[in-house]
Amino acid sequence: MFDSLISGGLVVDGLGGEPFRADVAVEGGRVVAIGKLDEPARQVIEADGLVVSPGFIDPHTHYDAQLFWDPLATPSIWHGVTTVIGGNCGFTLAPLKDRDADYLRRMMAQVEGMSLDALEQGVPWTWQTFGEYLDSLEGTTAVNAGFMVGHSALRRFVMGEDFARAASDRERQEIGALLRQSLRDGGLGLSTSRSSTHIAGDGQPVPSRWADEVELLELCGIVGEREGTSLELISEGCIGRFSEDEVQLLSEMSRTADRPLNWNVLTVDAQDAGKIEHQLGPSRRARDIGGRVVALTMPIFADMNMSFLTYCALWLLPGWRDVLNVDVPERIRRLQDPATRSRMAELAQGSNLGRLAEFGRYLIGDVVSEANEPYRNRLVGDIAAERGQDAFTTIVDIVAADDLKTVLWPLPAADTDTDWDLRRQLWEDPDVLLGGSDAGAHLDRMLGSPYTTRFLADTLRGRRLVSLQRAVQLMTDVPARLFGLTGRGRVATGYHADLVLLDPATVDASAARSTFDLPGGGKRLVADPTGVERVIVNGTTVMAEGKPTGSTCGTVLRSGRDTAGTNVRAS
Repeated sequence: MFDSLISGGLVVDGLGGEPFRADVAVEGGRVVAIGKLDEPARQVIEADGLVVSPGFIDPHTHYDAQLFWDPLATPSIWHGVTTVIGGNCGFTLAPLKDRDADYLRRMMAQVEGMSLDALEQGVPWTWQTFGEYLDSLEGTTAVNAGFMVGHSALRRFVMGEDFARAASDRERQEIGALLRQSLRDGGLGLSTSRSSTHIAGDGQPVPSRWADEVELLELCGIVGEREGTSLELISEGCIGRFSEDEVQLLSEMSRTADRPLNWNVLTVDAQDAGKIEHQLGPSRRARDIGGRVVALTMPIFADMNMSFLTYCALWLLPGWRDVLNVDVPERIRRLQDPATRSRMAELAQGSNLGRLAEFGRYLIGDVVSEANEPYRNRLVGDIAAERGQDAFTTIVDIVAADDLKTVLWPLPAADTDTDWDLRRQLWEDPDVLLGGSDAGAHLDRMLGSPYTTRFLADTLRGRRLVSLQRAVQLMTDVPARLFGLTGRGRVATGYHADLVLLDPATVDASAARSTFDLPGGGKRLVADPTGVERVIVNGTTVMAEGKPTGSTCGTVLRSGRDTAGTNVRAS
């Protein structure tokens, strides 16, 4: 007798082939039979009219802390995600010495936009080794979760406060030994950051940014010793354009480890179409020397808002941090100074992030002052035209009246048919992977986690750029193969029963909304799903008709046990 039988659904198996109608039988947490099945089952789940898909795999999240107070990893699981990869960008909560807990909390709050109150109140901070961190999550999550080992945590553990320099020979040996043990404990690989955007809570560059290339390549060699591992990196060129030195470094890191390296995130703009091939330069170089570099890209626009009150992407514009990194009264005074505004606009023009400063395309969201109520849900460009002002001056006037608390929503750029055709072509490149949601990070500013259901809605009822089966494959089997996840990413006999039942007529995500459900009452953005009828993890239903069942049947994924086959030169 089967444990459960999913009856009469349209199976999209993750391999990209034509969907087919079949029953799917589950026993012992795995799929044991697919077809027209007559054997009895303890539970029959009617799936007539529904798509039966593998659970989606999100390759770039920061759920490292949130899983302690939110075992479901919401809102990702609402949108059919059954496996998350955390520990990205060099930022992990382990290994950890007691002396460094406050530093790591404040670093995560700054670089990943997490609530400091939530980090302080919602995480136990009781571990020291990476393995102890993984053990603390074992048996407590509704999703499968695997974690890279963060370079910044490694350096802080070994070097303490004195990390703002190249490591000595002895320190490099200690960092390497710590990484080796963390991988043996189950870390999925090494993540690191060399990006100037990553500043810790003390205002200084994060620890990984001080590492020299000797250290970095030695660590890559250690990653290559462990089965089923990979690399992840954020560097200066990920935001704009890679330098020749970065092209060489990324490809050499992958070649040294004999493991794939992924970076986040490749954007598309038809007005700068040549940038795409330029940004794939590390991938092309890596293939020439025996490595593999993969660019993550999003198949939809993530919801993203801006604020002059708290740290956000505006701080990344050249020279803007120097203006904004002061207390609120002084910040307002500087912004209201015409000479300062002129200089800020000049610095933004021509930069890789210049579109962030197209303030005429910003929509005014939540406001505080009564004077700003008439501007709610209106475009700054329209308001500026009525006032006879430039858009930057107008937006400064509005946010100043709110003591900078105004929520600003930039309209999506690069949204033409040509832009989307370029994206469609890019999705077929073997050096490109769909993902980059940053789920679990930038909680009140960005929402990328519903990309799975939004992409399916666009596939089925929107632009229809790819087939349903290809869309599913890009979010299941393709990431599973990159990370070497064994027995996941497909609806196939012998595979873990990570499954999603979807209504193709309605699957989608609502608009972003705010909720204040973090430990300490902090704010975050979420979006509700539609058409996600059931989410199954390791054979057990964790969500049914939009409601959690309370099951925590997820697996903490560990390299070598739950992963294999990531060697580049063997593939």
